Order: sequence, then C-alpha cells, then structure tokens
Amino acid sequence: MWSILVKRKIRTGRGTRIIEVDDEKSSWAGNDYKKMQEAKKKAASDKYITVGRGTNKIKFGDIQSTPERSTKGLWVSSGRGTGKRKLEK
Repeated sequence: MWSILVKRKIRTGRGTRIIEVDDEKSSWAGNDYKKMQEAKKKAASDKYITVGRGTNKIKFGDIQSTPERSTKGLWVSSGRGTGKRKLEK
C-alpha cells in the first residue's frame, strides 16, 4: 500500500519560526476530524472542562456532537459575489 507524506509548515515559538514536518494524513476537517474528535471524547470522558469564564465545569463526555446538515439545494456565491450557483451534493 502506498503512503503519501505531506510536508506541513508549523509555526513555533511565538510565531517567529517556521519548521516543516512530515505528515501522512491531515485530519483537520470533514469526517476524519469528526472521527478523531469522537475518539478523544471517549478516551477522556471522565475528565472535566471549565466553561463560562472558569466558573462552571462539565464532563467532556457530556458534550454533544454537532449535527450534520445537508448542503443540497443551497446557493453559494462565486467570483467577487457577482455570481451564484446551486449545490447539487
């Protein structure tokens, strides 16, 4: 099986330095991110998160996942806002 390595630039320090690291797969958005988020939630379900300016705390496992909405039939602007197209998926 093929493995694709991607070079990703990461800022370090106080944003003054940039380094390149190898990364097999980027899971910053989409279904991959949602799966990673659920795995983290299951692993740390008994830990607490402070909310509301640090005055309250809730269990990490009690946070609900965001629902997925279909984008079929929505209009999206294109160009400099002068055109629009309808999404089919």
